[in-house]
Amino acid sequence: MNRTVLWLTAGMLGLPITAMAAPQLDLLYGDHAVIQRGRPVSITGSATSGETVTVKLGEKSAAVVSDGAGRFTARFDPISAAGPIALSVESATGKAASEDVRIGDVFLCSGQSNMEMPVRGAQDAFGQAFSSADPDLRLMTIEKKVSYAPDETFARPAAWQVAGPQSVMDFSANCYYMAKELRKSEGVPIGAINSSWGGTQISPWMGERAQAAAGLGARSELLRLYSHDPGAAALVANGIWETWWRQNTGDKTGSEPWQPQTQLTWKPVPAISVWQKWSDPALASYVGMVWFRRDIDVSAADAGQAAVLSLGGLDDLGMAWINGKSLGNTADTGPMKAFTVPKGILKPGRNVIIVNINNTYADGGMRGPADAMKLALDNGHALPLAEGWLYSIARQTPKNPPHTPWEDMGGAGTAYNGMIAPLGAYGLKGVAWYQGESDTDFPGYEKRLSAMATDWRRQFAQPDLPFVIIELSGYGPPAVTPGESGWANVRDAQRRMTENDGHAAFVSTIDLGDPLDIHPGEKHEVGRRMARAMRALAYGAATPASGPRIATATLNGNEVIVRFTDVTGVLNTRSSHVAIGFELCGDAPDTCRYATGVVDGANVRLSGDGQPVTRVRYAWADYPVVNLFDAAQLPVSTFETPVAK
Repeated sequence: MNRTVLWLTAGMLGLPITAMAAPQLDLLYGDHAVIQRGRPVSITGSATSGETVTVKLGEKSAAVVSDGAGRFTARFDPISAAGPIALSVESATGKAASEDVRIGDVFLCSGQSNMEMPVRGAQDAFGQAFSSADPDLRLMTIEKKVSYAPDETFARPAAWQVAGPQSVMDFSANCYYMAKELRKSEGVPIGAINSSWGGTQISPWMGERAQAAAGLGARSELLRLYSHDPGAAALVANGIWETWWRQNTGDKTGSEPWQPQTQLTWKPVPAISVWQKWSDPALASYVGMVWFRRDIDVSAADAGQAAVLSLGGLDDLGMAWINGKSLGNTADTGPMKAFTVPKGILKPGRNVIIVNINNTYADGGMRGPADAMKLALDNGHALPLAEGWLYSIARQTPKNPPHTPWEDMGGAGTAYNGMIAPLGAYGLKGVAWYQGESDTDFPGYEKRLSAMATDWRRQFAQPDLPFVIIELSGYGPPAVTPGESGWANVRDAQRRMTENDGHAAFVSTIDLGDPLDIHPGEKHEVGRRMARAMRALAYGAATPASGPRIATATLNGNEVIVRFTDVTGVLNTRSSHVAIGFELCGDAPDTCRYATGVVDGANVRLSGDGQPVTRVRYAWADYPVVNLFDAAQLPVSTFETPVAK
């Protein structure tokens, strides 16, 4: 029976015509795809439910039956030879084939904005893109997607593109430069997949198993509640946020800043815009919380209504209350913030709207547009809210506000579910991870990173899947005195995770930062170092993957001898005869002081100062100045280590 007869038969039987659609290969296996060599291959796609389809991969074929959801998976033994291969799927209802498919090596790149940053935003973009044409280098960018449960397929199209001036410019710079270097050294087709989202914490990239392993299982449970009862989940989340506030500020129940009777010092809001544009010098470069207030009069008829409170854009994180009743958190990247107002909150007469905005980076405030700000009631009435706002700078901004599990930036597996889970068991050669800026104030990053890597390896059925972890580059005012640093904590956690993992490497970028730009433009060198690490992990190259790594620190009389491993040649200092950035520390906080370092081959000798020494730190600042490198021009990176007697 041919396809036309099948369609006519379906119509006469009253069956949906779409149910008889021809089989399709998933876009991961579409035109220009790269399939991982040396790994079992699982070709996936869609077809009519219960239909037998035949998938052909080169000279091999597999007949499978699609399941009740119209999904099929055809499995093939590993293919070792790199190069072109034919791929098609056929059934009684039709046939589909993918063009220009290659067998080669596939790398997944993920993280936040420094991984997402495209070639066009990096240094020498046009020069690099101009010479980027390579028929055996293929690129794929996964669209941003939040999902409350693991997706089986990508909801938005994702397609492979052959590397060239048009495709390269908008692809991840770090990922492209790594892949380009690996193409040179390995001589096989390379596929690079970029699945990144600027501003995200690591938590959204952690699946439910990873959340549980990191002690965050309660967040996954709340996300499951939200998926079928958003109102109930929001009430729980609101209570968590309010409890966090009281615990961190000492405010008693009923006297918090969101209560209508709370006495704050209020000033009129000059304009609906970010507060850096106002004339208040205290807000010119303010990063922290600001409270906003708007009183509104509600008629007796309107008071019985449910409503939607629309506030335009809130930058970065917004919480809202009416009459002391929380409406929830809108910490996501959508330009418009709207809150559901249940029945019973509005009352006749004066009602008080309180909004808390927590700005965590750059500009902050109510972005508007002003004409979108309103209280829309279920009966069709709308109360405009563009004017009459007051503001008060928060007397304190507690750290680590709890995020709701359904957010995009700080959720519980929301990015994993929509942007990693749909990759299924797609064969990979390695993973590159560049993230951590958004986790600088949250302890336990090493545990979260390790749990995520373990869970991804489970998904891709590769317990030894190489992970290359890119260090946070320097950013912020250069350090002039020893002190604590959230960025240094994350860097040290990244280092420890790679050393304890067994199949991970640390890519040092401490020398490639910019004190004024959280997105430093030098990505070409980052990609070169990523490729070096991947060669060592994924291809067994004899060169050290990470460059110089701290081994031990030992007290020797009045000196501390710091020993390094994986040093190419010997250590050397730039622009000085001494190594800078070392600190000698006691047990207690605020006991660190700078120490003079003298290089001795692969060691550094630190002169003591007569004070107790129990630990050594190096490059411990958001933006440290460093000058210690090996002969491969790789820097020594941030670390803290105990001193042995």
